[in-house]
Amino acid sequence: MTSLTLAYPPSVNSIWRMGNGRMVLSVEALQYKQYVLLLCHTLTIPMLRGEVKITLDFYRPQKSGDLDNRIKIVLDALQGQAYADDKQIVEIHAKRYDDKADPRVEVRIEEV
Repeated sequence: MTSLTLAYPPSVNSIWRMGNGRMVLSVEALQYKQYVLLLCHTLTIPMLRGEVKITLDFYRPQKSGDLDNRIKIVLDALQGQAYADDKQIVEIHAKRYDDKADPRVEVRIEEV
């Protein structure tokens, strides 16, 4: 099992922008994905090749926002770092908590 703690992610509502007539990732989303990439390389996260189960514990900075709006960017950022492709994900567990002092997402990934 792989465990890591990531910064609290941007909402799915802010990760896509219109650019040159097409949808592109926002600067905020690109920065978050780059942050996850660097962290995974620093921590030497192993690449899982089989089916995976992911548990996400979101600790939000304020009592607003939907849980599901934070999941996609985390899964996308981990693709190519902790697992080769998000089609390997066969199970997702997500919970939301409040922690104004330390917003974050705690991630556990395990092969099933």
